[in-house]
Amino acid sequence: MGGNQEEEEGPFLPMRLFRAVEENDPQARQERARERQIAAAVSRARQRGRRPGGRARGLSQADIVDIAIAIADAEGTAAVSMRRIAKDLQVGVMSLYWHIESKEDLHQLMLETVQDEVKASEPSGDWRVDLAAFARSTRAMMHRHPWAIDHIGVGPPSGPNDARNADRLIAALDGCGLDIVTSLWALMTLSTYVTGAAVREIQEARWQRGAEAIMSAMPEEQVAEAFAEFDRWVRGSGRYPHLAKLLEQDIDPDAPETRDERFEFGLSCVLDGIAARMKE
Repeated sequence: MGGNQEEEEGPFLPMRLFRAVEENDPQARQERARERQIAAAVSRARQRGRRPGGRARGLSQADIVDIAIAIADAEGTAAVSMRRIAKDLQVGVMSLYWHIESKEDLHQLMLETVQDEVKASEPSGDWRVDLAAFARSTRAMMHRHPWAIDHIGVGPPSGPNDARNADRLIAALDGCGLDIVTSLWALMTLSTYVTGAAVREIQEARWQRGAEAIMSAMPEEQVAEAFAEFDRWVRGSGRYPHLAKLLEQDIDPDAPETRDERFEFGLSCVLDGIAARMKE
């Protein structure tokens, strides 16, 4: 790693939520206990002046973190373990602990790495442009790493990347006529919108994949009948006149092709609301 201050600072806080699954999973707790024993053995070896050998010497911390993130992206954080990472890297589990002291440290490094993909710019003088750019970047990162949604935007800054972004976003609103508390709440509102939008979009995509898989296994006439039945249920009953208008105009609220447009609409509503506060 380089020598700048930001890199040297390291994580601020221990991870908050990665252990939620493990606390209720006996197998995960057993794996965790075994990994603690390995970590302790490596720590004792390090104190005796031993150095890593074989494949461990060729590893880097970044290699381990990258594999861990790839696993989490594909399968969720519950699939991330030192044993699994070692298997994917084709090294012994003990080799990893020469580079990362604990699984908690690994989780924090994973979060810090994906947060580094989102960089709030230095204030440009146009707070709206600055906040919108950060919102779009955060949304894109959450789509790349859905597991990170559970750990971002809550609590105090977890590391230098998180703290840098928070400081720059507060600075973007400095001098706009808002007191510090209102500025903070405005940024929290923006964060809540972006996270909620990303969660909805990810859920939409999952639902659509599932629906397509089900329909592809059904005869075409059965699929057509299912849609016709839904149409009769909404329009034929006369009880849902406003939903019927959506069907009449062939509007799909979850259409993938409108996803970006819908996000931008919601983002503009949030920014308009912040702007209105500045005029009060």
